[in-house]
Amino acid sequence: MADFPVDTPPAVTSARPTRTVLGATIITIAGVLPVFLVGGLAVQLGAELHLTPARLGLAVAVYFGVSALGSVPSGALVERYGPRVVARGTLLLVAATMVAIAAVAHSYPVLLALLAVVAMANPLGQMASNAALAHQVPAGRQGLSFGIKQAAIPAGTLLAGAAVPAVALTVGWRWAFVLAAGLALATLPLVPAGRGPTAGSARKRSERTTGALLMLGLAGTLAAGAANALGTFLVSSAAGRGLSPALAGLVLTLGGAVCLVSRVLGGWLADRRTGGHLDTIAGMLVVGAVGLGLLHLASPVALVVGVVLAFGLGWAWPGLLNFAVVRLHPQAPTTATSITQTGVYAGGCTGPLGLGALADRFGYPTMWLVAAAAMLLAAGFMLVGRRMLPRPGTPLAR
Repeated sequence: MADFPVDTPPAVTSARPTRTVLGATIITIAGVLPVFLVGGLAVQLGAELHLTPARLGLAVAVYFGVSALGSVPSGALVERYGPRVVARGTLLLVAATMVAIAAVAHSYPVLLALLAVVAMANPLGQMASNAALAHQVPAGRQGLSFGIKQAAIPAGTLLAGAAVPAVALTVGWRWAFVLAAGLALATLPLVPAGRGPTAGSARKRSERTTGALLMLGLAGTLAAGAANALGTFLVSSAAGRGLSPALAGLVLTLGGAVCLVSRVLGGWLADRRTGGHLDTIAGMLVVGAVGLGLLHLASPVALVVGVVLAFGLGWAWPGLLNFAVVRLHPQAPTTATSITQTGVYAGGCTGPLGLGALADRFGYPTMWLVAAAAMLLAAGFMLVGRRMLPRPGTPLAR
């Protein structure tokens, strides 16, 4: 069944969509790189800043919690000032905060405070990227562009991992943050030109679809909370089953690579369909839930199959969700995606905290089953949200 469009698409304003996609991808990486760097450099940070696993979990939760709170305001800022201004501000915020961490983060509270500040770069970058892709990439290539942009997030983990041997183990972890700041400044010229819609055009959209967006955001909360457990707990869970840490790490790397490819492939396929994107996401979540359920088994085969299904489908949907929401609300894409993105960030904040506490009390096998149930419930909410959208020809759809 097709998704129900509620507006007419705006004219594409960019003659250089490739540069737009490149700029959006870089901005997205910049928004998530700070928290990935902290995670990747946790061992080096731990000795100096007493960064225990619990403190690391709190830092990640704060980062995504601030991202959730800042998502809707970020969307409003992009609607008012345009993606170019906000994207440049995002890169400058990342650069300034990375330098501050390198210079003054000599205690855990200071690090936590600076992470809370730079966390605003995450929703700002996401909303600016969404607006740029919606208004500067031709409709027939938007699915692929959103898939590439969201693939930047697992790519960010690869950059953070590469910073450990290349920088942290040679000249020290602080220089990794300095290098990140330099990269953010160096990419300023790649920010695509052009403005998105103004606040006036955002006010013209139908406000009566907010309920459907909130339902989709709730689905995103459950799905992201379950999927985030993969990157957080997969290695320790596999090691607890007797897998060597090195092999467990390789399984995680496999999952990340599958996720990256799946996000791009999913976007490419979306461009070849006229609708049904939310139904597709629901199906992906069902299969992803099966993968999470397999992780509670002790079999190495079940582990590999579960990782491929959970990463390849259960964590490959964010770009497709953004694409679907943009297609349904093309005159105000950032305002619409800011609502659903709030749910995704909320899941990134609360999921690992709740599931981690569950694993401490009942063990990883139980935790994976609960995560699978949450992802199944997310699929149900995704379908409910799709059915709440106005049908073509109704007053709400015009």
